[in-house]
Amino acid sequence: MNEEFKKTLKSSETEDWLDLHFVRPFCYYWALLFARLDIHPNTVTILSMFIGAGSAIFFGCASFYYNGIEGLMFNLIAILLLCLADIFDCTDGQLARMTGKKSRLGRILDGVAGFAWFIPIYHAMVYRFYLHHELEFQWLGIEDTPENALIATGIAYALGLISGIMGLAGQQRLADYYIQVHLFFLKGEKGSELDNSQRQQEIFDQMDASTPAVERYFQKSYIDYTKKQEAVTPQFQHLMKRLREKYGSTDNIPQEVRDEFRRHSLPVIKWNGLLTFNFRSAWLFLFCLLDVPVMNFVWEIVGMGLLYLYVNHRHETFCRQMADKL
Repeated sequence: MNEEFKKTLKSSETEDWLDLHFVRPFCYYWALLFARLDIHPNTVTILSMFIGAGSAIFFGCASFYYNGIEGLMFNLIAILLLCLADIFDCTDGQLARMTGKKSRLGRILDGVAGFAWFIPIYHAMVYRFYLHHELEFQWLGIEDTPENALIATGIAYALGLISGIMGLAGQQRLADYYIQVHLFFLKGEKGSELDNSQRQQEIFDQMDASTPAVERYFQKSYIDYTKKQEAVTPQFQHLMKRLREKYGSTDNIPQEVRDEFRRHSLPVIKWNGLLTFNFRSAWLFLFCLLDVPVMNFVWEIVGMGLLYLYVNHRHETFCRQMADKL
């Protein structure tokens, strides 16, 4: 791992094994190409959004069981497109660190990218279930009538909403927050992108009529994003409050306190990585290849939901213990 490559990473501690050894090195060469072409990181992020959203077309039409080789090829194309979208989503950050072209809008767009992919993908999966549901109906002993198909599709859509809003959105939001929290204690404020809703509200209030409407919209959405992160981490918020009270500013937190936080956080970060793209998408790909895409919604609600609770509980527990010692 050369030094120039290392400089483009947030930290090797917050990368999972697959990202660190395969995805990130591949993205590094993409970043070099985009830097040579003078392409802005935000452009790469937006490109990843279109590619990821475009994969929904193929996810919605793919089925080996019902359409044979053509369906399998559509599945594989969808998987490749979504993986490419993730590669570009990783590349934008490395490109920003490589070129120094970091921006608040870039940080916001990076958080939005995953939702831009999965909202159309989840709708496509429900549509796919509406077209092809014979397997599930056979297993459950349901008569395949138009009425039953509509009812079942409605249930699948409800599962998709729960999976997307309470599952995907909340899980990725928490995972991103814990990564930035870890980086804050490891590298300080300049080495992380740890934001708080109060500061983001101040930025929004300072915007005037000359600020583009799209920027105001994204900033307003980002305030809500950070508020939700803070709402599910009350013990961490309490710890930060105690640290400010004791040391006057987070810049003055002693190194031994930072080291203690890192020791507690590092094992949680390993589990936290399972809430991000690689592990999550592996299950999506599996269920789509097995022609039971709606099972992905169930897995995200139950399996990923339990993982989310575990990660949140462990992080909140050590934050409470550290706050009690101050």
